[in-house]
Amino acid sequence: MFPAEVCKKRRQKLKELLPEGVILFPGNREVPYNYPANTYRFRQDSSFSYFFGLNEPDLAGIIDPENEREILFGNDVNLEDIIWMGPQPLLKEKAAAVGINETLNLSAFQDFIQKTLQAKRKIHYLPPYRSEILLFLHNIMGISPGEVVAGASTDLVKAVVSLRSIKDAYEIAEIEKMVNVAREMHITVMRLAKPGRKEAEIAGIIEGIALASGGASAYPVILSKHGEILHNHSHANILKAGDLLVTDAGAESELLYASDITRTVPVGGKFSARQKEIYEIVLAAENNTIDRIKPGKPHLEVHLAAARDIAHGLKETGLMKGDVDEAVRAGAHALFFPHGLGHMLGMDVHDMEGLGEEFVGYDEETKRIQQFGTAYLRLGKKLRPGFVLTDEPGIYFIPALIDSWYSERKFEQFINYPRVLEYKDFGGIRIEDNLLVTETGCRVLGNPIPKTVIEIEEACRS
Repeated sequence: MFPAEVCKKRRQKLKELLPEGVILFPGNREVPYNYPANTYRFRQDSSFSYFFGLNEPDLAGIIDPENEREILFGNDVNLEDIIWMGPQPLLKEKAAAVGINETLNLSAFQDFIQKTLQAKRKIHYLPPYRSEILLFLHNIMGISPGEVVAGASTDLVKAVVSLRSIKDAYEIAEIEKMVNVAREMHITVMRLAKPGRKEAEIAGIIEGIALASGGASAYPVILSKHGEILHNHSHANILKAGDLLVTDAGAESELLYASDITRTVPVGGKFSARQKEIYEIVLAAENNTIDRIKPGKPHLEVHLAAARDIAHGLKETGLMKGDVDEAVRAGAHALFFPHGLGHMLGMDVHDMEGLGEEFVGYDEETKRIQQFGTAYLRLGKKLRPGFVLTDEPGIYFIPALIDSWYSERKFEQFINYPRVLEYKDFGGIRIEDNLLVTETGCRVLGNPIPKTVIEIEEACRS
């Protein structure tokens, strides 16, 4: 865990932003896999861990700015727990490690909340995303599940977003460590992307690399020769020469910080001329984005610039036509690039998405564009130093989408359908890096991961 002073500073900043009421952070519980004693890998709530620094179940935290109280609720282990799990630190020892002096048994939590309600004090809590936490709040507050959802504190959401959005040196170092783990994962894919290999075999090997780092995969591994399916979690195919293998995979640290990297590699180690042509368009858009990232610039503008890069490249190949700027304004590029350029990254791979993208990725100044493709942009607002985000343009030939638009003759003035139909078997290409916004521009986090055509082909041969 980070030093206690880091957690204390975070809680102090939160109290300054939200000086009235009681702030409640219920920690996550163990979730049964198929029976109570067999649970999924435990993963603590990110905001709980951010402020209380602990990644273990059956805890709750209270911050009371008005009375200058910070309380950690939990239970000490008993002899039976020790037999199965070994000796554990006492609750007061866990609390001291994160700079908290006051602890109470978890059974006292409901009484504390009831007294707070009786005193007619405001209780701030974040939107619950797990059913067991929803029911926990329902029980301790004596209100319906619907009222629990409606009662989540917008003020707390805004305060947490403002704090978690700006990464400190500890956080940046932790993310960068995970980018370097992801680097090993992706170089391993390049070495294993041979004809006859099973996708499942490769996915299992790189997930093992993430586990061996001390954490886990940051999200289910996306690894498929059907890269046109944006988040393809199926690993059912056997690779053959000429396939393009898209791998979107990252690692999560013991402190819950994530990386999110994508590479596209040719099975057999050599891009075809057609594959190389499309790959270079995506690569140019990805590299141009790195050059364009600046503090104060709306990320929506950066996204649209990448869309123009892609449309321009596709026009040069004969897949698009007409005026590029008009095509992007109309949304014609989304046939090939139907998602956003990137998202915030931190303790969640889509950082803080559970708090609402309208708070995380947008604000009063920058509103989401409700246009197919651009509507999926998770981050549109002005960039600030300390933001960590992904840069992930792509080009995809999605047969169902092509057929749908072609049947409607949609954007026929911008799309050369006879040529596009020849690419329905192409698959997809995505390239993704993780960027830190600096005072003057941005920095690509981690050690370089093969990305050019030459670098990837060399890595595939190694």
